[in-house]
Amino acid sequence: MNRIVQLMIGISLMTGVNGQDPTGWRGPLRNGTYPESGLMKEWPSEGPEISWTYQDLGQGHSSAAVSGEFLYITGMLDRTGYLFKFDLMGGLVYKKPYGPEFAESYYGTRGTPVIAGDRVYLLSGTGNLVCLSAASGEILWNKQLFKEFDGRNIQWGVNETPVVDGNIIYVTPGGRRNNVVALNRLSGELVWSSPGAGELSAYCTPLLFEHNGRKILATHTASHLIGLDAGSGKLLWSHPHTNEWSVHPNTPIYHKGELFCFSGYGQGGTKLKLSGDGSSVSPAWTNKTVDSRLGGAVLVDGYLYVSGDTYREWKCVNWETGKETYTSSAIGKGAVIYADGMLYCYSERGELALVTADPSGFNVRGKTSVMLGSEQHWAHPVIHDGVLYVRHGKAIIAYKVKST
Repeated sequence: MNRIVQLMIGISLMTGVNGQDPTGWRGPLRNGTYPESGLMKEWPSEGPEISWTYQDLGQGHSSAAVSGEFLYITGMLDRTGYLFKFDLMGGLVYKKPYGPEFAESYYGTRGTPVIAGDRVYLLSGTGNLVCLSAASGEILWNKQLFKEFDGRNIQWGVNETPVVDGNIIYVTPGGRRNNVVALNRLSGELVWSSPGAGELSAYCTPLLFEHNGRKILATHTASHLIGLDAGSGKLLWSHPHTNEWSVHPNTPIYHKGELFCFSGYGQGGTKLKLSGDGSSVSPAWTNKTVDSRLGGAVLVDGYLYVSGDTYREWKCVNWETGKETYTSSAIGKGAVIYADGMLYCYSERGELALVTADPSGFNVRGKTSVMLGSEQHWAHPVIHDGVLYVRHGKAIIAYKVKST
């Protein structure tokens, strides 16, 4: 890599995206936490008021992304993927096709769109990385990851939200040579390629974080959690993390020099301690019961809140020790996000619950059932400006959750 390219990468990593931060999977910090305030601490018996709905998204499991005055989400209709753009009152601005989508088992769209400046980026379940105009939905460029970077698809279709930082976009083709790649987000041109651990991708959206001044990209591939130097693609470390089906959809969580990775099927979670320069990791603790399959976790004031898979309860885990402070079966297992002192839990049974983020117990302060939509309740909720957005298959539902 020549010095000019290295300088360009360094500048792009340090600067923002046209003065705007890109949207992210599971919130602005990619950790399930949303910077909201003034939200309700208790819901009425019938649940929060529905502001608007749209019930013709087609098939899919992707979450919504909100940027400025618009909401973006994807869906599959007749085996074709579409990007939908709405205003925040629920008015459809456009519905634009971007190509074939995953139409086999658990068919439909997967990864969440990322909005960076005036562009939208998404990765289809068939491995097509697409850049579109946010204003018009016009396709500006695309990359067939498997064809161009020696990867191949995985059993249930690629499920990854690209990570954008400055003018760089990171994505995981899963090839032996081109395992993880960084591209110029404006042109799609290759910036660097890393062989990683040489494994297939594993349904994981990477985490980009800064550790003692070094930017690190961490992601799961089939049997390992790997850490790459974000500027060069150099493999810094890999840590074995396997389960029965090589399914690792949960983005790791970073906090003060430590990294938590976790997956389902009884594998559980491990907290890793990074060395000072980030070039190595060592296990701090492991808890096999923290085995969320695809619902994520949140870290709040020194405690992890998460649901299990084989171990189906909701639980609170001390970040320092890995010990559980409670377990609860009040609702089914599912996804969790956090805002303004409260957990928002969306179960695979369609239960939507408001729960206090309190390590002493799973205190439900409101509950409703998501009746609109279709098929699996897998999409992660999103909160923006006092509105909770829940996707269930063909439907997107906007709930008012701000205090009056």
